[in-house]
Amino acid sequence: MKARGAAAEARAAAFLASHGLRILERNFRTRVGEIDLVAEHDGTLVFVEVRMRASERFGGAAESITAPKRRRIVAAAQLYMTRVPADPPCRFDAVLVDGEGTIRWIPDAFQA
Repeated sequence: MKARGAAAEARAAAFLASHGLRILERNFRTRVGEIDLVAEHDGTLVFVEVRMRASERFGGAAESITAPKRRRIVAAAQLYMTRVPADPPCRFDAVLVDGEGTIRWIPDAFQA
């Protein structure tokens, strides 16, 4: 992972932790995809996609979470769920970081 991307993920994890989420995993990789952060929030399992864009010249960070990317995240989340003994509620969040370092958190950014 590139240094800027790793820094954005670290900032996102700290931001989410400051808002009450407990980070369980970072960079959960499977054969079908990767989840940047896995967290827990009030009994809900949260799968987080972190996107960083230095500028919106080629589209913003939110637009870069395409349908194929969402499908890979959902597939990886399904594999992660096989490791969890119970069947907790879950959601998919996005954390967007812009060129100035501003963080925008979108809870429940997309559905499985």
